Amino acid sequence: MTLVTRLWRASAALTVGLSLAGLAAPGVRAQYPDRPIRLVVPAPPGDGSDQLARSVGKAMGDALGQSLVVENKPGAGGSIASDIVAKAPPDGYTVLLGNASSHAVTPGLYSRLPYDAAKDFTAVTLLASAPNVLVINPSLPAKNIGEFIAYARAHPGKLNVGSGGNGSLSHLSAILFNSMAGADIPHVPYKGAAPAVTAVMAGEISALLINIPTVSQQIQAGKLRALAVSSLARSPQLPDVPTLDEAGLKGYNTEAWFGLFVPAQTPAPVIARLQAAAADALKSEAVLNHIKTMGAVPKALAGPAFAEFVRTEAAKYRAIIKQADVRID
Repeated sequence: MTLVTRLWRASAALTVGLSLAGLAAPGVRAQYPDRPIRLVVPAPPGDGSDQLARSVGKAMGDALGQSLVVENKPGAGGSIASDIVAKAPPDGYTVLLGNASSHAVTPGLYSRLPYDAAKDFTAVTLLASAPNVLVINPSLPAKNIGEFIAYARAHPGKLNVGSGGNGSLSHLSAILFNSMAGADIPHVPYKGAAPAVTAVMAGEISALLINIPTVSQQIQAGKLRALAVSSLARSPQLPDVPTLDEAGLKGYNTEAWFGLFVPAQTPAPVIARLQAAAADALKSEAVLNHIKTMGAVPKALAGPAFAEFVRTEAAKYRAIIKQADVRID
């Protein structure tokens, strides 16, 4: 055997060995993605999160060359869906469309979860955020937040504020409002947003913090009065309605938000591909139109910046929950 032949065989063996080692490494594939990706959604079909997942998933699938198959796993504040993804192989083929509830609120509400929301996930990218709007029954003699707070203080026990349920984002937003406004407006939970909207229109409750699309038609028809939105920036859907921060509650900020998460230890190149595909999706006219219909705005915040955002949000809601001693389990 010539020296050249021996060297060629040694080189070929080394190449094969390195290739096999790369394929054998946990979570690493020669080409990602080479099969469909599960997109687990903590909401039922037809919900806003579900619709966003299908819109973004379609656009991301086009960018990645593989389908993102939506899998609906609603319930328990997003913990059912989160648990599935937390325990999935960290290979990029199981992705969670997480939200403010699943990753900021639920970890503070439930004393025992089968996963650690902070340690068992890698935050991939934020997609969108949507403020709530504070609406009141028009029969109340308050035209703005200042007058509403003054009326609440002057008439203790006369007003109440509804929500879509105990521990919901609208409930915690109401707790924060009371704290920052120095008011004591009792909370009345309902089983979902629809009955809460019906109740405030009927005068059963005085006020409601709720997502904008749910009440936009009632606001336009004069059946509800919009006093302020809960984000730091005004909503494009209600440009003439001030923020609570503008109205005097400096720093008030609660928003529903939606982002992608994968199991911890997912390889960085896989995460980078998902981030790039999500960035492409947020340029899609179909996706942007859908985000608008949700009363939301696109938010591209990826990697460590998104992870820090999630940590800050979780700390904020944990403090609110502790202050009001809100518990679900």
